[in-house]
Amino acid sequence: MTDENKDSEIVAELIKAYWMELETVLNYLANSVNLDGVRAEEIKKSLAADVTEEMNHATQIANRIKTIDGVVPGSQQFSAGQTTLQPPADTTDVVTVIKGVIDAEEAAINQYNKIIKLCDGYDYVTQDMCITLLADEQHHRREFVGFLKEYEKA
Repeated sequence: MTDENKDSEIVAELIKAYWMELETVLNYLANSVNLDGVRAEEIKKSLAADVTEEMNHATQIANRIKTIDGVVPGSQQFSAGQTTLQPPADTTDVVTVIKGVIDAEEAAINQYNKIIKLCDGYDYVTQDMCITLLADEQHHRREFVGFLKEYEKA
């Protein structure tokens, strides 16, 4: 594979990660506002705090795309894919939101692992950034797995 092809492949995967982060921002924001009930308060707070962190991830990725001569896409190129993270019709259905968050975090973890492997031995800066983002996503996932255990126990 030529360097140009490798760069293009890395940019394409970064763009996918960029869209995933932005879609997560949209869904975390919606769920942090829409959930109702006393039991939902901790989840709402966590999601609201994560909105900023996920937006920072998208910003880091966008800057990296530009740095390696890619073009950060505009909204008309966006295609949603997080079906399990959509706000539930029942605004007290906290478990559905928690499971959706876990799904989104697992998808992000898989995407960052893919980019890390793609960059290995070639683009250490992008690889390092993705390793850091991977750690953040693993932390988020762990937090929500803990929430799920508590909710399934009740």
